[in-house]
Amino acid sequence: MKRILIIAAAVCLFAACSEKNPILTVDGGQVQGVLTETRGVTVYKGIPFAAPPVGDLRWKEPQPVQPWEGVLFADTFGHPAVQTPHTPGGYTPEFFFDGDPEFSEDCLYLNVWTPAAGKPSKKLPVTLWIHGGGYTAGWGFEPEMDGEEWAKHGGVLVTFNYRLGIFGFFTHPALSAESPHHVSGNYGMLDQIAALKWVKANIAAFGGDPDNVTIMGQSAGAMSVQTLVTSPLSKDLISGAIIQSGGGVTATPALGGSPLGDSEAAGKALMDWAGYDTLEKMRAASTDDIFNLSNRYRRETGQFIRVTTSPVVDGYAYPETFAQAAQAGRISDVPYMIGSTLDDMGMLANGIDTFCFLREDAGKDAFAYQFARRLPTDGRQGVLQGAFHSSELWFMFKSLRFCWRPFTPGDYDLAEQMITCWTNFAKYGNPNKPGDNTWPPFTRENPKYMVFKLDDNDTVASSMGDRIVADPLPR
Repeated sequence: MKRILIIAAAVCLFAACSEKNPILTVDGGQVQGVLTETRGVTVYKGIPFAAPPVGDLRWKEPQPVQPWEGVLFADTFGHPAVQTPHTPGGYTPEFFFDGDPEFSEDCLYLNVWTPAAGKPSKKLPVTLWIHGGGYTAGWGFEPEMDGEEWAKHGGVLVTFNYRLGIFGFFTHPALSAESPHHVSGNYGMLDQIAALKWVKANIAAFGGDPDNVTIMGQSAGAMSVQTLVTSPLSKDLISGAIIQSGGGVTATPALGGSPLGDSEAAGKALMDWAGYDTLEKMRAASTDDIFNLSNRYRRETGQFIRVTTSPVVDGYAYPETFAQAAQAGRISDVPYMIGSTLDDMGMLANGIDTFCFLREDAGKDAFAYQFARRLPTDGRQGVLQGAFHSSELWFMFKSLRFCWRPFTPGDYDLAEQMITCWTNFAKYGNPNKPGDNTWPPFTRENPKYMVFKLDDNDTVASSMGDRIVADPLPR
């Protein structure tokens, strides 16, 4: 657990600035945040939203948060989930240049940026951000996900960590037999639902409107949005959804969606091979032993065993795939924003048109976009090029100041346009401000994307158009 301030003198010291930085009461106890460089914006880092999923709680549904005494001074982000350390190349110089924080199974912490701490009457729009990383990597406080500008634009932003990989999605017959719902896996998805429920129960204290909560994610985070708008445990808690580079409606999802029964046998085979033939032994094993088990199996047997590290269709939390639910009209009946980048990867840019048409058939709006700004570089070798997968994150959070890239004034203007559209969607269910229709919904009559880009004069040139932009220039 994080540091808890229980000394009366310290509490009194905090109370002296309580008008600007009030002590709030949330599930578990009292919490106080940190004033940011932006006037009026407070950030609360590392608030626990569930009990640490360790020991006997490994591979169990998230449990209620453990109460603390005194005031939790929320000045430090909570541990990210256990994952492989980053190595040079790829996304490391892009988002992980400061090195990795300490990973832990004790990872269920969230963060809140707000311009209205302690003002429940404000009822500001709330957005819950779900990070990507293939369900095996990432965390909710990467530099590109900073929420200071989001709060400056009049919204409350919540980010969080959830269980990943073998700790977040492992399936096993004994775990299913133990479960009151007769399922296993999807623990990371259940963590996401627990975070959403925490927001509904507590966000008013931060000035947020619990009845206006948009969920938003990118890559595996976008796929997580898809599972949440499908799940009977969460789909009615959502006011809007933003799906960034997670694909639309396709025959086969990029990640996840396999039946539970197909994966349980692999989980049992792996644990039996390692001598973990009871739940007690499985839960007593060290974090490193469990995390490295699949690699050890491959190294010692020369074979690969496919254990689940993404959501499974379990008949409970995820009763059918997102595509099946969308086609049958059984997803959250809310506005959607969906899109990808110009140079995105394969299926993560496919099926968007189909999804938008399905929403049109349901009488609901879906707004489509493409991010077409090819990011500038400073000449260094081995870095990602173009409008690559995840490149829009610097812009829709307007967090460019944390990036090494030589962004231009036009980039900052483009970021301002994008964060305005994203926060408008959270406010109104529409990326336009009231009375404006610059970005209309994607329909059969008008099957156009909002294409976010700059022209050769470093001027914002975003406009409605086709998703593929003929632009040979390195922009």
